[in-house]
Amino acid sequence: MPHTGFKYEGFGFSPRESAHHFVVGIPASNREDVAISEHFTFDAIEGRGQPTFGAGQNDGKLRSILARPKWDAIADELRVVFNRRLKEQGIKAGRWKTGVNAVSRLLGKELALLAWAIEDADPALIPTAIKNWQGLVPEERWWLFTMTAAATGHAVHGRGHGWRKAIRYALTENPVTDATYQPSPMFRLVAQDDESSAEKPGKRKRKSSGKIAS
Repeated sequence: MPHTGFKYEGFGFSPRESAHHFVVGIPASNREDVAISEHFTFDAIEGRGQPTFGAGQNDGKLRSILARPKWDAIADELRVVFNRRLKEQGIKAGRWKTGVNAVSRLLGKELALLAWAIEDADPALIPTAIKNWQGLVPEERWWLFTMTAAATGHAVHGRGHGWRKAIRYALTENPVTDATYQPSPMFRLVAQDDESSAEKPGKRKRKSSGKIAS
């Protein structure tokens, strides 16, 4: 549950809880791209730093630049999924608006993962990517973001390479149906590897707590 007295903006971001967050920059013109950046600091007076393309900079690093039609194709689904999770935590719902949209660090990782999957994909494959993304538990999305960000997480320099390319193929070229969807075996394996390195040996929990607080 959220801490009493914390104020949240956007989708679950409270600087008192964690300065680490993501920003979705939505321009007023629907012909301009949507920018997704990751921020590690937040000053109560000056706010957050500006998004940057700098390859050697971490704070404010741009993670993905999405064409507006592609952002529009995933925005509503992200809003519904994130607000369902926020409601479970007793945090007010968010909505996408023109300008700066703050997203909590964990939801931001999940958002960036989906953005990476569709940024270079055929628009016709976006519904498949959304369904495959939905089929992953949050912990799997976080792990995949971490691995991809470490190797090819830059908005420009990492685009179309390594993990970034693999994420696109995994989420867009694995056809699913509403009735028979099962997560890709690859995701089960990578999640198991992650848990084995971070936790004591034991049976993996297949159900996610869905908690988004730090």
